[in-house]
Amino acid sequence: MPNLGNKNILTDNKFYDYLNERLKLDALVDYMSKKNVPQHSHSMFYYFGGLTLFFFIVQACTGILLLMYYRPGADSAYESVKFIVSEVSFGWLIRSIHSWSANLMILSAFLHMFTVFFTKAYRKPRELTWLTGVGVLGLAMGFGFSGYLLPWNELAFFATRVGTGMAGAVPVIGDYLLVVMRGGEEVTGATIGRFFGLHVAILPALFIGLISLHLIFVQRLGMSEPLHWNQKPPQEKSYMKFFPNFIYRDALIWLIMLNVLALLAVFFPDGIGVIHWPLGEKADPFGAPPAVIRPEWYFMFAFQALKMLPAHIWFIEGELVGMGLFTAGGLMWALIPFIDRKSAMNKPSRWIMWFGIFVVLFIITMTLIGYLVE
Repeated sequence: MPNLGNKNILTDNKFYDYLNERLKLDALVDYMSKKNVPQHSHSMFYYFGGLTLFFFIVQACTGILLLMYYRPGADSAYESVKFIVSEVSFGWLIRSIHSWSANLMILSAFLHMFTVFFTKAYRKPRELTWLTGVGVLGLAMGFGFSGYLLPWNELAFFATRVGTGMAGAVPVIGDYLLVVMRGGEEVTGATIGRFFGLHVAILPALFIGLISLHLIFVQRLGMSEPLHWNQKPPQEKSYMKFFPNFIYRDALIWLIMLNVLALLAVFFPDGIGVIHWPLGEKADPFGAPPAVIRPEWYFMFAFQALKMLPAHIWFIEGELVGMGLFTAGGLMWALIPFIDRKSAMNKPSRWIMWFGIFVVLFIITMTLIGYLVE
């Protein structure tokens, strides 16, 4: 491995010298070469954050290519997507990669969040790192929700009508939210315009800003060390250089996942199992809804839980009670670094651990019920 303290293969070339003279890259290389990454039994979990970033980059690149042919509107959206997958050279492949990377981005973000939670990596002084990470996951799910309607096919139309209808059930501001989201009382071509702007402009801008903050916090504070490391003497702790060692490993994982993504896109262009996105039939607002309307897998747990609630709980609509509980639970989850005070003292908290286990089991159970029980 080259010694970064002196000139080496990386820096001993004219192109690097050209950039370094203008961008002062030596200072950045020197800063990164002094950063260390803890080596322990949970070290593999450090790579999930980088994978989320990788899949977002793939999303952005394939999304730009799709944007060249996609035309939002009730009279053009479906036709433009059909043209992409049937007429444009490798259009079907780009759409498949875009869809697969979207699902894998959300999956890796979920895995990253839960590993951070259970390893207490949110503890002081990394509260803001946690908050920005939760925000990134929320925006990633927003990408999924806003992008689902854009093909304007039958399933997307009715699923969006159900999803936006839930927002309309919110007390006081529900009707206003419904009109803002749909661009009117019903899901129409105006709704496509709203979702299209959200999907290609507003959400990407927010996502880039938030993930940039997240990466800055990670770089400034470094990787979190496990709680049990506090009892270890310094000579028993193992570290790896962030640059170039960790970066090389991260790049290798990105390369592997790029191959996995390509294989999935080629052999399963319309998805597989419950994770699928066939174009199907064009949306007909006056047609009968499909026999089974299901959201994307990452919304299924909430959808199924709300569906299982009774129509009324006391004098309140069951759906409102469920949405209130989800809101309270989401706030509690986001504020966990401030609630778990023991973690700030490098001490484990049993009830916080059980809370995390309950959340994981609840999501898995509701998702399985949603897919296995009609």
